[in-house]
Order: sequence, then structure tokens, then C-alpha cells
Amino acid sequence: MATTADFRNGLCIVFKDDLYTIVQFQHVKPGKGPAFVRTKLRNVKTGRILENTFTSGVKIDTARIERRPYQFLYKEGNDYVMMHTETYEQVNIPEELINAPQFLKEGDNVEMVVHADSETPLYVELMPSVVLEVTYTEPGLKGDTASSTALKPAEVETGAKVMVPLFVETGEKIRVSTADGSYVERVR
Repeated sequence: MATTADFRNGLCIVFKDDLYTIVQFQHVKPGKGPAFVRTKLRNVKTGRILENTFTSGVKIDTARIERRPYQFLYKEGNDYVMMHTETYEQVNIPEELINAPQFLKEGDNVEMVVHADSETPLYVELMPSVVLEVTYTEPGLKGDTASSTALKPAEVETGAKVMVPLFVETGEKIRVSTADGSYVERVR
């Protein structure tokens, strides 16, 4: 049990029979009336943001979650087989628990967030960006731009489609953001 005085960003709480992490919070002491805490909570399973106001001092159930290092081994049907990098224990994870499965390739390191009390995997996070090889893209023609930010579609080694600048060619390695699937930079 914790109170609103223990709130911090990243704290995982049980709220409305579901797990939420605190994204943002603000203690408010109005001139008239009791103090309260305004929060933004992210649902751990769905990722949806919920705004809620707690009366100051109210008791909240906290949930203990752990981040564990795993490595992606291979895909088996709709499941992804992951191996704990320290204990070598293997576990099957459904695709919907992975934040950007289209950019995951064999051997990549990921972080699995696990509910420590029940040992239930909650979600899997890739690194903020990954390096992938472009397997196919149309050649960019010089002077083929209407603006300075001209993009063209490219397919990367995992089969995902990414919009890249005109100068990127087949066979080059690029860094892709796993948050939104956007091109970040060319890697040498």
C-alpha cells in the first residue's frame, strides 16, 4: 500500500482492477478545499492514457513489476520465442504484447516487463531504435523533389515498410525508430 505522497513517474499501481503506470502527476493545493493529485495513467496492457484525480492522502495498491533482459530467438506461429539472457529460460510471447514486432529480427535484445508477483509477462519493449538493412527500394532520381523532405517507400530485412529519403539505396543500413517506425539516419 502506498499513498499519493509516494507517487512518482513510472510507478505501477492497481486502479479499477487493472495495472497502470503513472506517466505524469501534479500535486495541487487549491486556496479553498482539500488538496488533490492530478495524474495521467497509462494502461499497461492497452497503452491507453487515462486522466484521473486522486484526493491527497488516499491509499493506493502498488504492483511490483520488473524489467528483464531477453533475446528474441525465432518466431513460432503467432508466438515469439524469447530467451532470458541470464537464466537461458525460454518463453513464448504472443505478438500483441510486443510494441513493434515488425522491426524484430532474430538475435535482437529486448526488455520484457513482468508482473513480479504472478510472473506474468505484461509487454515487450524493443530498443528505442534498431539498425536494419534495406532489401528493396526504388532508385531516387536527382531533381525528383518538390520539397526538401522527399521520401520514398523502402522494404527492410524484417519485411516492414519504412519511408526513407531519396538518397537511401538498396543494401544500405538505416536506423529506424521503434516508437513510430520512422527513418532516423543512415548507418555506415
